[in-house]
Parts: sequence; structure tokens; C-alpha cells
Amino acid sequence: MAPAGRLPHSVYAGADARLAEADAQVAALYPGEPAGRQPVHTVYVPAHHFSVDVVEKWGAQAREVLAQHGNGLAMDAAVAERVREKLRAEPVEDLRIDFEDGYGYRPDEEEDSAARDAGRVLAELVAGGSAPPFTGIRFKSFEAATRHRGIRTLDLFLEGLLRDSGLPEGFVVTLPKVTAVEQVAVAAEVLAALEQAHALRSGALRFEVQIETPQSILTPDGAVAVAAVLRAAQGRCTGLHYGTYDYSAALGISAAHQSMDHPAADFAKAFMQVAAAGTGVRLSDGSTNRLPVGDAGAVHAAWDEHTRLVRRSLGNGFYQGWDLHPHQLPSRFAATYGFFRDGFPAAAQRLRDYAEQAGGGVLDEPATAQALARFLVRGLDCGAFDPAEVTAATTLDRTDLDAYASRSSTHNAR
Repeated sequence: MAPAGRLPHSVYAGADARLAEADAQVAALYPGEPAGRQPVHTVYVPAHHFSVDVVEKWGAQAREVLAQHGNGLAMDAAVAERVREKLRAEPVEDLRIDFEDGYGYRPDEEEDSAARDAGRVLAELVAGGSAPPFTGIRFKSFEAATRHRGIRTLDLFLEGLLRDSGLPEGFVVTLPKVTAVEQVAVAAEVLAALEQAHALRSGALRFEVQIETPQSILTPDGAVAVAAVLRAAQGRCTGLHYGTYDYSAALGISAAHQSMDHPAADFAKAFMQVAAAGTGVRLSDGSTNRLPVGDAGAVHAAWDEHTRLVRRSLGNGFYQGWDLHPHQLPSRFAATYGFFRDGFPAAAQRLRDYAEQAGGGVLDEPATAQALARFLVRGLDCGAFDPAEVTAATTLDRTDLDAYASRSSTHNAR
């Protein structure tokens, strides 16, 4: 196309030539939101408590506490019905078998055996169709004292898992307690070596990095460590997970004040959010250690706090968190469904107005239309909405929503 103004073709061509390398870098480093569902939580189960019926047990305990104390959980009838169905059909979305803090330090022979057994049990869960859609293992950190043990556990776990089956879809490993960016680079190299050793395709093993040390936020020279962590992962990092209590303790915050909503936590998570934006790496908030156990008053108080924290995380753009006890599942799903259903009418109407060029009370930009579509897609994925009600409210089906949620379509929508 010829220039419409006074500038010659050479100016356009020169701009393209000067920016070709930068264009390629942006495309490679910032591919946008990855396709596919993100779980709303990660459930951590200590390896010595992991069994073939663990998901069934968690679901049963969650249903029991809901039946006993559900009158104290803030949710309307529609959300309550969805929570009951969720706890019956899919109480755990993402399961992490924990060989780190939840497992502790045991004789090598004991952990060797537990690692192989855990791999075999996960393979059995997958083969039987009762595994959650997302699974994985947290091994010990790559700090000097635990590095060999962590690598060995992961190797033996994969041996048990892959003996009679392939790698499950949605499988990810968790790298905890990063105190040097180089640990992330070495973790990526170890995963590549494990792929060769276990005859897996290159790039099959992906990992999430736990942000639970000050060194994973800032390097010793004051640079942003979390951004360097993503580069060091060599394309294998799928997520950044905030570790509430390790991070708080490392800053000297007293136990009574360690929380997901402490200002220090928000500071760390803001770094995570900015570093991960557009990279395809997803974020997870941490956990609360106040458990809904005991009498009705204690359960209700813990649920109230968990609900508040989950909804706060969702409002801040952290769509995933950790759950540590079966009794946290009712409040996790009640808070999540309530958040999405509360926002549904306005989001659906605004996206419909945008799609139909109908105007309305809010003049939305393409980037906001993308965010509206992503909100609705997340609600569909977790079960907060039904496809029919979304289509009725927006006139858009899932294919349309996915198109609006992708960066390329909304940038060119108007």
C-alpha cells in the first residue's frame, strides 16, 4: 500500500527494519494468555497421606462439613447448589503431592520408597479416571542442603509414574524456596535431563516457581529477580505461586500478622503480576493456615476469613490459590462462584454492547473487551456459569468468547 501522506516508503521500511528485532522479542516473550483452563486452586497433600482415594476422601469431608455447618457460609441458593455439585463431581481441580514442607525430612530409603509409590498411585488414579484435571509433585528445593534429595525424589517419582503409563495431561512440578535465579536455570536443565532419561518428549516437563523468599523478588544487586526467574526457566515455567508463610517469615513478620493480605504480600505479588503480564505464565496466590475445624463458631469464622481472602485475590487478578484442608473447599468454591456470579450481569451486558457496537453506559476499549471475555471464560471453566446462560446474556457462544479473549481478536475488533 502506498503512503497516504508525504512520507516515502523508505521511512516505513526503515521503521520496520529498525524494530524487527524488537518485534521478534516482544512476540517471543509476550505471547499473551495461554489457551486452556486455569484451576481455581491447588490442593497440597503430604506424600505420606497420598492414596488412590485421596480425592474421594477430600470430597467426602468437604460435603460433610458443608452439610453440618453450611448455614454459616455466605452464599445464595444458586451458588450453594453449584458448590454441592462441585464437591460431588470435582472437589479437587489441581493436586500437588508434597515432598517438601508437608512431608519433612525422612531417611533416604523411606523417601525413595514413598516417591516411587506416589508415582504409581498417581498413575492408578489417572488410569481409573479419578485423577483431578491437573496434578503434580512438589519436591525439595535446589538449595545446597536439599538439592540432591529433591532431584532424586523427582526421578524416582517419574519412574513409578511412567512405568506403565505416559505423563498425565496437566502435569506440572513445583520448585520451592528459590534463593538464586541460577537455581531456576539448573532446574530447567535437570528437567531436560529427566526427559531424556525417561524417554519423554523435549519440553514435556513444565514447572511452577514458588515465590516465597525475598531473593525471588530482588537480586542482591537490586534487580527484579522474578523477571529473571522467568527468563532462566527457558520456556518451562507455567506459573508463579506466592508462598504466604515462608515469605512473611523471611521478612521478619511475626506469626500473628502473616497473611495473604499483608502489605508485604501485596508488594511481592505486584512484582509477580508485572513480571508475568503477557508472558503466558499464570499466577497463584497463597494459602491461609486458619482451618475451618472445631465447633460451628470456629468453622464459620474460618470460612468468613477464607471467603474474604479468596474474593480479594480474585479482585486483584489472582485467579488461583492454595487449599490445605478439605474443609476449605466449600469456602473456596462458594467465594469463587459468588465472585463470578456477582460480576456476571454487568460483564455480559458490556461485552454484548461491545460486540454489537450498541454503545451503552460504558465505553469499553478492545483490551477491556478482552478482559470481559476472559472473565466469562473463567466463570465457565470453573462451573460458576452455564454455557446457555452466557450465550443468552451475550449472544456469544464459547468459540466467540475465546476469540474475544485472545489478544489478536480484540486488538483488531474496532
